Amino acid sequence: MACRITELVLDALDPDLLSRFWCEVLGYVELDRDDNGDIQIGPADAGFGGPQPTIVFNRTDQPKTGQLRLHIDVNATDRDQDAELERLLALGARPADVGQTGEESWHVLADPEGNEFCLLRRRVTPV
Repeated sequence: MACRITELVLDALDPDLLSRFWCEVLGYVELDRDDNGDIQIGPADAGFGGPQPTIVFNRTDQPKTGQLRLHIDVNATDRDQDAELERLLALGARPADVGQTGEESWHVLADPEGNEFCLLRRRVTPV
């Protein structure tokens, strides 16, 4: 018996902003919103407990400081890496410097609140 990742939880100053951004990036929809302003997003057809984890944006009043100890990696499903990079930048991602050399096969980006994530090169099949 083993565990499976069902949710990723990110603290957010503006859960609405981050949920809109990540819904566009991942093709997710808003699944739940609680009275505290926390928002859960995930695949429209699977939701919680499906093959892909949901993401919860947990409202906080403490800004992000420093580099995250855990980050998200994404791969395009329907275009090459360069085209996906253009799309992510147009959505509000921005390049992030975490000490990379420039020779990497991935791009390090930050979401609108500065959470780092990587766009990898390989195209993957949609789930």
